[in-house]
Amino acid sequence: MGYLIVFIFGAIIGSFLNVCIHRVPKRKSIVSPPSHCPECNNPISWFDNVPLLSYLILRAKCRHCGIKIRPRYFIVELITALTSVSLLYYLGLSISFFIYWLFSCALIAIIFIDIEHQIVPDVISIPGMFAGIVLIAANLLISGATLGEVILTPLLGVIAGGGSMYLMGFFGELVFKKEALGGGDVKLMAMIGAFLGWKLALLTFFIAPLLGSMAGIFIKIRFKKDIMPYAPYISIAAFISLLYGNAILKSIFYSY
Repeated sequence: MGYLIVFIFGAIIGSFLNVCIHRVPKRKSIVSPPSHCPECNNPISWFDNVPLLSYLILRAKCRHCGIKIRPRYFIVELITALTSVSLLYYLGLSISFFIYWLFSCALIAIIFIDIEHQIVPDVISIPGMFAGIVLIAANLLISGATLGEVILTPLLGVIAGGGSMYLMGFFGELVFKKEALGGGDVKLMAMIGAFLGWKLALLTFFIAPLLGSMAGIFIKIRFKKDIMPYAPYISIAAFISLLYGNAILKSIFYSY
């Protein structure tokens, strides 16, 4: 029953993330006006705004003008719901669950914004970084960690995450004589480091290019495209590190 409640709640939050994904890049308010069709501007009634179900019932079309509703709306709601259930399974109903649920929601919004607009909004990554510092420090304090651990854990994560990505971009620019990474990716990695700490931030740093290279080959062959947003791979790598990072590190360093 608990998983079902979390799934439904996750889908509802996914609906809100869709609003953020649509409006944040355009610098529009995520609160006002209420949800409406971008084509005919008719307000979306509550019964047409039920996460997941409305998309299926309406057959992915606006009730008023018939314009096709983008699959992204359904996908984001479903991913957010499944992510919420996954976090509940691995973390239980705990303070950590709510902290990393917030973190995961930020990652989902960033993934789809970067796919559509090739930007990582500072309005998500920078507040997210500071939120990570405060929340992780508070959680460590509640857990009985030392003052040094409370202060250093998120700060070292920010330095390791943002610093590794900055150096990658710096040396990439020297080699390729052009911008290799955007500043948004650096800030995203700093946010990830704040939530995950320096070890898992560095693991994320190394997993992301593996995901990117595999996807890049497919995209190059299938769609003949060279430009790929990098934030989705960083974000997926961060989620992998969150759930499996400690086990991965243990298998690497304790197998020798």
